[in-house]
Amino acid sequence: MLRKYIVQLPPALALVAAACCAALLLFFGASHLPRTVSAAGSTEDAVQASSVLASLRIAIDAGHGGYDGGAVGRKTRVMEKEINLDVAQRLRELLRAQGAQVIMTREGDYALCDENPKIRKKLQDMQRRALLITEGKADLVLSIHMNEYTDRRQSGPQIFFRAGCPAGKALAGALQGAMNTALSPARDRHIQSGDYYILTLGVPSALVECGFLSNAKEEALLNDPDYRERVARSIRDGVLAWAALAEHPEPSPAQRR
Repeated sequence: MLRKYIVQLPPALALVAAACCAALLLFFGASHLPRTVSAAGSTEDAVQASSVLASLRIAIDAGHGGYDGGAVGRKTRVMEKEINLDVAQRLRELLRAQGAQVIMTREGDYALCDENPKIRKKLQDMQRRALLITEGKADLVLSIHMNEYTDRRQSGPQIFFRAGCPAGKALAGALQGAMNTALSPARDRHIQSGDYYILTLGVPSALVECGFLSNAKEEALLNDPDYRERVARSIRDGVLAWAALAEHPEPSPAQRR
């Protein structure tokens, strides 16, 4: 119909009308065309985001469990083992979304020891956690914990690394910086070295104390699922910051106990 009317117009007017129609078709048609550049960019970004940690096997150790409840909230009596597992599971999903393979030392409320072992329950539990990590060929270890202290004013996340291990120190620094930034504690804490079994397996490792259950305000925060998600995201961000470091020092050799 449109073409019929254009043909019947005088030549000069027909040319103008044709040009207008072409412009209108281009304008309205463009909104329905696939946005190839934008779509390609988004896909590329998604691929890059999902492959950042694709070469890594990351062990997440939810501290305590079963008979060993860990620290206890002063007001709510919440057990550390429960919060540790929740944060660890949230972190697992976040790291998987970045392409990492994740090894969990526990998936529920249990300890990794026999009812009546020939050695101390805690030692057997730690040995079995270590075995899961080493047999899984983990490249990185993150042990998730909640803190407590007699001085109830103490608060904020704090990261520990194996003394004399530059690889652990670099990882701890990246985690501490990310958590301080994301969680805005009352005062920024600093990384510290510590003698923890889980940090002696010969790979970059950090023990992540996410907050103090002995501090009333932080206990309330740690009981909030939304805050625990923030905690997990901040740890994820720390891992990404560590992965982006220009240099990654060699870890100290594994220490047998």
